[in-house]
Amino acid sequence: MTSFIRIFFNSLQTGSVIALAALGIVLIFRTSRTTNFAQGSIGTLNAYVAAMLYSSWGLNIWLVAFLSILTAFITGIVIDTFIIRPAARVSPISKQIITLGIILIIVGMLPYLFGIDPMTFPRFIRTGGIPIAGATLTYNTILTVSVSLILMLLIFWFIQYTKWGLAIRVTASDEQTSKLMGVPTKTVTMFSWATAAILGTLAALIVAPTAGVNINMLLDVQVSAFFAGVLGGFQTFYGAVIGAYLIAFARNYTIFYISDTWGNVFVYLAILFFLYFKPYGLFGKKPTKKV
Repeated sequence: MTSFIRIFFNSLQTGSVIALAALGIVLIFRTSRTTNFAQGSIGTLNAYVAAMLYSSWGLNIWLVAFLSILTAFITGIVIDTFIIRPAARVSPISKQIITLGIILIIVGMLPYLFGIDPMTFPRFIRTGGIPIAGATLTYNTILTVSVSLILMLLIFWFIQYTKWGLAIRVTASDEQTSKLMGVPTKTVTMFSWATAAILGTLAALIVAPTAGVNINMLLDVQVSAFFAGVLGGFQTFYGAVIGAYLIAFARNYTIFYISDTWGNVFVYLAILFFLYFKPYGLFGKKPTKKV
């Protein structure tokens, strides 16, 4: 029972990390019709910025988190304005390819900017926790899971009940029609890229204390986030979040109770088997064309 509860707590945090990255991927896909393969790399870049501000400049960790979110916001705007938008004029597929190029650019820049050695980043709450049935729910886990859930709920509320949220939903439904209706689609897509960059950075800051700040720190998160989007369905914003938590719980329990070596394989094969019967995901619907 102690192991079961401990894995449950770890899965909550792992699911939150995957959900943040997955929501960013789906947000960009819905608004700009781009599969963002660079979501993890963008988060890693800003995690390096956070680690440098903390270790070299000695800034407070909360100030560092705020500044890294600010740099992530700027990163998203720069990528959309100067890279993605010009590529869209060439062909839709060029945007997908360019996100792969962004990975190469970031991975190539990081050793020159921050060195080749991994960097460290502390937990936001370093000690303390609540003992539950022999396991310990740390205050840091409570903080990261709570902030992640609250942030995602705020994003869902914003999309559903605000004027800008309506613009996002309209753009996600049909970008060309949205332009004819006067919706500022360029601003919407720019805002989506900035928000996705922030979500990726928050995921990186949660992972950093245990994985360390290195080039590959979000590689597994990136793959899992894509699987979460596919499992939940790219047609909804909340489907990817639910899919992320399902993957985290299924994978962690499978690894512990069945096989440490083949746990990931079992989970991903189960997802592929499920998609054979429901190819558009848990909450996705078959797209229809109106004439």
